[in-house]
Amino acid sequence: MGSLVLESVRKSFGSVDVIRGVDLTVADGEFVVFVGPSGCGKSTLLRIVAGLEEQTSGHVRIDGKVMDVTPPAKRGIAMVFQTYALYPHLTVKNNMSLALQQEGVAKAEIEARVAKATAMLRMEALLERRPAELSGGQRQRVAIGRAVVRQPSLFLFDEPLSNLDAALRVATRIEIAKLHRLLGATMVYVTHDQVEAMTLADKIVVLNGGLIEQVGRPLDLYHKPANLFVAGFIGSPTMNFLTGDPASRAGATTIGVRPEHLTISADGAWRGEVLHAEHLGADTMLYLESPQFGLLTVRADGDEPHQVGDTVAVTPVEGKVHRFDGDGRRMG
Repeated sequence: MGSLVLESVRKSFGSVDVIRGVDLTVADGEFVVFVGPSGCGKSTLLRIVAGLEEQTSGHVRIDGKVMDVTPPAKRGIAMVFQTYALYPHLTVKNNMSLALQQEGVAKAEIEARVAKATAMLRMEALLERRPAELSGGQRQRVAIGRAVVRQPSLFLFDEPLSNLDAALRVATRIEIAKLHRLLGATMVYVTHDQVEAMTLADKIVVLNGGLIEQVGRPLDLYHKPANLFVAGFIGSPTMNFLTGDPASRAGATTIGVRPEHLTISADGAWRGEVLHAEHLGADTMLYLESPQFGLLTVRADGDEPHQVGDTVAVTPVEGKVHRFDGDGRRMG
């Protein structure tokens, strides 16, 4: 009870095609993340699922039912927004229960649902506070709790962590992952942050220019990106793309090697001068200027001693080189 199917969905604003034909199936209980750069259409697609935007053509099915003209309140969905959208004059408890009151749910049932959601999200001490008395992370937990109490078929998240600082993003990400495990609910989550996508998703949908570039499990996209766009978007730091030295490319137009798959060794195949070294503790990022390929990024051990101006030799790990043809598609 929470499957989602998109059939040839398109959306245009005047002459601008924002969604250019999307087909997708989300199984009951899956956590699916829409990821891509700004302007790729991911938030528009989520709003179409929610009924906040009407598609130009195609169909949206939730639990097998066509929802093309069904209003948002009747779709069995609950949405968590980037901006929290809490009522400032209401307490946490009343913010969480308001929609249920408006639906005519019995008072005892409301109390039970709010208590359950509050326990899940560890918010017992916050129930009588108002939004102005909460931190950003606490406000987002209230917004998530408000969605939970509605017991929807489908949870929709629109960049819910983008307003939080780095530590809170990690903590709230863990809360959302835990919530998914506890509820077993279907969740569709939009983000521009590929780290969020990799750590949360059962399945990632990579969007670009209103089209799906690839759908798959996080590690499938990491190990076997379908094309140059996915290869460059998934993984941090981004993959190195090499177009010089035809002998090294072995018939491919472009080869790609992730920074963590370049090994420093005295007899390394490729050499470069260190332009910059970032010592991050557990890791060191070396940025090399190679006469063969231009800029190379290398993820090395945290105690890596090389400094700016040093010459460093690196070799790609066997079996970890990605090859792409002239159209940017994966070879093999």
